[in-house]
Amino acid sequence: MKPPAQKTRQGGSQGGGNRDAAEAMAIAALSFLAGDPEKLGVFLALSGIGPESIREAAGEPLFLAGVLDHVASNERLLLDFAEHHGVDPFDVTRARATLAGPQQDAP
Repeated sequence: MKPPAQKTRQGGSQGGGNRDAAEAMAIAALSFLAGDPEKLGVFLALSGIGPESIREAAGEPLFLAGVLDHVASNERLLLDFAEHHGVDPFDVTRARATLAGPQQDAP
């Protein structure tokens, strides 16, 4: 039997649950964007992805990290999303970091 996940200093849990929660937040953010044609249009224009490709792309952790990156890049959008979903704005950036993985220095 697997022991329960333990809390980290940042308030998340160790193990797959943290990634699952990050993916769920990114999908919620994508749904939030999709609920407003103007917000979705801006995201699609900046990401370069077509509306027909969103479902397939949503299965990719780096795409989901990009969704959260987009939301976090605009303070008003970030605050609106956080309020709408009842989350702390810092949770969005933590989820983005979880999905993006460790940052590597460029050579």
